[in-house]
Amino acid sequence: MNKINRYIFYELFLVFVIAILATTGALFLDKLLYLTEVIINKGVSFYNVTKMVIYIAPAFLVLTIPIGVLIASVVTFSRISADSEMTALKAGGISLYQLLVPVMALSLLAFILTEFMMIYGMPNGNQAFRELLFRILRTQANYEIKSKLFNNDFKNMVIYVDKKDENSPLMKGIFISETTKDNEYRIINAEKGSFISDKNAFVVQMNLTNGTIHRLGKDKNNYHTLKFERYILEMEIPKPEEIGGKLLRGNRELSIAKLKEKIERHKKDGITFYSELVELHKKFSIPFAALIFGLIGAPLGVKCSRSGKSGSFTISLFVIVFYYILLLFGESLGDTGNLHPFLAMWLPNFVVIIIAGYLVYKTANEFPFKYWQYALDKFVDSYYYVKRFLISDIRLKKSLFFFLLVADNLI
Repeated sequence: MNKINRYIFYELFLVFVIAILATTGALFLDKLLYLTEVIINKGVSFYNVTKMVIYIAPAFLVLTIPIGVLIASVVTFSRISADSEMTALKAGGISLYQLLVPVMALSLLAFILTEFMMIYGMPNGNQAFRELLFRILRTQANYEIKSKLFNNDFKNMVIYVDKKDENSPLMKGIFISETTKDNEYRIINAEKGSFISDKNAFVVQMNLTNGTIHRLGKDKNNYHTLKFERYILEMEIPKPEEIGGKLLRGNRELSIAKLKEKIERHKKDGITFYSELVELHKKFSIPFAALIFGLIGAPLGVKCSRSGKSGSFTISLFVIVFYYILLLFGESLGDTGNLHPFLAMWLPNFVVIIIAGYLVYKTANEFPFKYWQYALDKFVDSYYYVKRFLISDIRLKKSLFFFLLVADNLI
């Protein structure tokens, strides 16, 4: 039995690694355009871009690791059943319950990895990303400001520099047009200026000398002029999510301790803290999905063996979409307080674990699935019909090639 467990675990682990690489890579494609822009337009080195990718990877891995468990379980047991190995194992007196041992071992490993990523990897990675982004802005700010050109890299601000020494931070003939947070308009002229920064405060400032500030009120009726010998202008750095898409999501970058502190602070101030509670429960509910995905994947793979490798992959996608729709729906209800945050985040797990228990019980005892078998047959027939139809359409061949290649080569 130990040899069989090792054999199944090896099959599971191989597909698990491939599935994580494929799904994580697919998620990174969404950020590929931004990373390309950062390298070409912003002059950021490939080394720093690689570090940025590593720092934001935990935010993707907390989703792709549980997905990898499901795909591994479905694809592996589908292949075992299709190759009649399941029949041989049953003839040898080995039940499905015994074959679930390596599945649960992989699921437990995935649960630990996901929990580690959720508790430590994501908060630390997000913070490291923010610090790296600040260092890039701080060290490259001088070089981003080109003479004789209008620069709008800083939020609500346009900067023009008449002369700039490429070998020093000193700039001459500075013109700045700014819209303040109060919707006031300011025009700043300065003879000289240079950048300074405060790493701890995440602030970039411009030290201006010998200039004039022209301020127009938001009602456009008040106009003021101010002359200065030295003036410190604070530059508003774009937030990481504004620069790199939705890489960070509010409370998601906070650790458990920080979330609890924020909840207690909101309690004292009388502020609602539903979103913080949702995020706190999410740190445990999403990793737990790795355990139940492995459990539901085995019977699905056995029952869907005749749909083939790509069919098994498609069935996995259906389960993933179903779970995450429930998760997003629960999150929206939890954030607004219409559903208790605990129920909002754990309800998808409860639903899936009930379905998984039912499927395992039925499959292990070889009870017939009357409605399930009928629905499965219709699904497989529809799947092959759609697959033939799409592949026969030359306009869609290229778009489907990569998906089918990944699906057909998972094992």
